[in-house]
Amino acid sequence: MVIGHTLFIHQTLKEYRELKKLIIKSLNKDENAIIDLKDFWCGGGAGCYDLGYIITQIIYRLGEDYFVELMSNQCEDELKGLEVLIYAGLEYGDNNYDGKADNNRLENEFPKLFDSLKR
Repeated sequence: MVIGHTLFIHQTLKEYRELKKLIIKSLNKDENAIIDLKDFWCGGGAGCYDLGYIITQIIYRLGEDYFVELMSNQCEDELKGLEVLIYAGLEYGDNNYDGKADNNRLENEFPKLFDSLKR
């Protein structure tokens, strides 16, 4: 898991440890940890792009189908905040594995998640 420099330089050691715990819990399929991760203070600007990148990495590791299922019980407000971070993570993270320029769009990279967020 890549944690961008601009995210962790704004954290105390205690906050960094909490961030790591949330990432591990999220990878262990804890939907509440994903929501807590979404709400984690990112320091603004590039730090929030890095937080979005972490969330996209979690989606890739869990799989889009499972992530959609995991988030299916969340309210619209929680999903909206998650959507914004995913867009940032796709645009500014290093997720462009196949070199296609349009993969930084949620609707292209995670079409099922995109549809579920539009409910």
